[in-house]
Amino acid sequence: MYQAIVFLPLLGAILAGLISIYGAHARNPSGDEVEHHHDDHAHASVAHDDHVHDDHGHDDHHVSEPAAAGSRAAELITTGLLFVSAALSWVALVDVGFLHHSARVPLFPWINSGDLQVAWALRIDALTAVMLVVVNTVSSLVHLYSIGYMDEDPYRPRFFAYLSLFTFAMLMLVTADNLVQMFFGWEGVGLASYLLIGFWYQKPSANAAAIKAFVVNRVGDFGFLLGIFSIFMLVGSVDFETIFGAAPGLTGKTINFFGWHADALTLTCILLFMGAMGKSAQFLLHTWLPDAMEGPTPVSALIHAATMVTAGVFMVARLSPLFELAPNAQAVVMFFGATTAFFAATIGLVQNDIKRIVAYSTCSQLGYMFVAMGAGAYSVGMFHLFTHAFFKALLFLGSGSVIYAMHHEQDIRNMGGLWRKIPFTFFVMCVGTLALTGFPFFAGYFSKDAIIESAYAAHNPFATYAYILTVVAALLTSFYSWRLIFKTFFGEPHDIEHYEAAHESPLWMLIPIGVLAAGSILSGFPFKEVFAGHGVEEFFGSSIKMHPHIIEEMHHIPGWLAHLPTVMMLIGLYVAYLFYIRRPYLPDELAAQQPMLYQFLLNKWYFDELYELIFVRPAKWIGYQLWKKGDGYIIDGFGPDGVSARVLDVTRNVVKIQTGYLYHYAFAMLIGVAGLITWFMFGYGGR
Repeated sequence: MYQAIVFLPLLGAILAGLISIYGAHARNPSGDEVEHHHDDHAHASVAHDDHVHDDHGHDDHHVSEPAAAGSRAAELITTGLLFVSAALSWVALVDVGFLHHSARVPLFPWINSGDLQVAWALRIDALTAVMLVVVNTVSSLVHLYSIGYMDEDPYRPRFFAYLSLFTFAMLMLVTADNLVQMFFGWEGVGLASYLLIGFWYQKPSANAAAIKAFVVNRVGDFGFLLGIFSIFMLVGSVDFETIFGAAPGLTGKTINFFGWHADALTLTCILLFMGAMGKSAQFLLHTWLPDAMEGPTPVSALIHAATMVTAGVFMVARLSPLFELAPNAQAVVMFFGATTAFFAATIGLVQNDIKRIVAYSTCSQLGYMFVAMGAGAYSVGMFHLFTHAFFKALLFLGSGSVIYAMHHEQDIRNMGGLWRKIPFTFFVMCVGTLALTGFPFFAGYFSKDAIIESAYAAHNPFATYAYILTVVAALLTSFYSWRLIFKTFFGEPHDIEHYEAAHESPLWMLIPIGVLAAGSILSGFPFKEVFAGHGVEEFFGSSIKMHPHIIEEMHHIPGWLAHLPTVMMLIGLYVAYLFYIRRPYLPDELAAQQPMLYQFLLNKWYFDELYELIFVRPAKWIGYQLWKKGDGYIIDGFGPDGVSARVLDVTRNVVKIQTGYLYHYAFAMLIGVAGLITWFMFGYGGR
């Protein structure tokens, strides 16, 4: 069963890839018209976000028959296999989490080099089972949604192959039995995300976003690799069981790090957390996430809401036996988590692109998850990961439905009054927003409030800092989430032409968002006890190592503090209602009164500009110098333009001697003979 869960998406990716290659060949056997197709699609995709409709929703983009036939096969194969995998994942969750049938499924030996022995095996425990459910459920629904959303793209088989490849890489990551296998999955999702963000490679902005995501993640991955190396140096193994067994014996040991004798576990955990910061878009390494919205909307839902960005959170939970022994590293995790939760929420307040608002919300919610990890309440962080996957995927796919209805318009300032035109999308977006903001009895209410309680109860130097920032972030989250709803669905339409043509999305898209809306309600209360109650130890067993008594202490915090996040949520809702329904002139007035603050938030705290100044420009300057001075002046100057050029000059002049006239050659021979006789006479005659 477990092999099927992991390898069915890979099978789907391979089959869709073959269909894509066959379709390209069938469409273009001679290879003459490739440019025409690409240019055609460039016009289609530059339009705005995703694909092109005319005003009546008809297909603008004519696709030849072989590609269309292959496309449907690729869609149905990959989606069908994903649904099978998702169904088996739920079976696995019951089997492992509730019936306690943990398993280790060895597949084959992989690397045997001296002390480094790496076997390929699937580690199936409660933590893995939760991630399998999240990854496969969301991915299968995104596949289904994409059938409707990408219906006019001529390269659908390639798109579905990438989606399934991404899912396989993510499953490799969560079922990893050792750090090397985890790193394989880690890099696999990085590659797939690069391919998916840059799927419309005719758009320069999509290419730039894909490269940015790849480069920023390499920074984090460098730290992750150093962490893996240091663990291997300390323990002599990369296998999780061996590492966890040896971890208590590492306390007090030091590593000589550039002459600084650092605590071994603290340094190792911070290096590993660097990897999580890159993948999960934490403060300082967050800049790639909003730009990644250049990919098609289903990609945003899959990668930037539910699965890839949570890989860092999962990794910290998996390595909880190490982090529990390194309280200073936990303090670092909590500091960055709380800072990200607040910082991303402030930027979300003023963004106008519907997908970017949801992207900054993702960034902020990931910060919440890391706060729980820093508090030692790993199961609580996983609870929020679990609930967040449903409502954030819902908000992204709902946004896609709005974009689809509005002829690829993504700016919420150009929307308004849409609840009459797309009532179902409006309803599910409201459900997602209620869950995200923590409205009582929706999923986010149980998981987000539990995180804030864990921050208050934590024995961490940054506990108070984290508590205050997460409570303030709850208010900001409520404000920008309802701002999105009010500006999109209420008020007067701002773009009459698009408003009149707006219509509900096809069933392919409505069914997945309906299911996710149900998940946004049902993933909360039924699971509260096993993630954040007294059933944690029984459910998770040894798959995570919780901070002792943290769950108990969470349940004993003062009542008014426990209800503070809900009060903040209601204040945020009221202020948003005041600003965008009752008195819509207020936001403009406020922006005019505080121009510096408004520009500061609108420009995302100027991080992109700062990085441009500190890293990008110096790197470009160094590259330019190496090119012009090193390559051009020195290597080319002395090489092709130097020695070889002089050789050519000499040969050019020698060639001039070859005239083709017989008397020239006879004259040359005569001179040669005369010279020879002279040399012979004087050379030998003088002896």
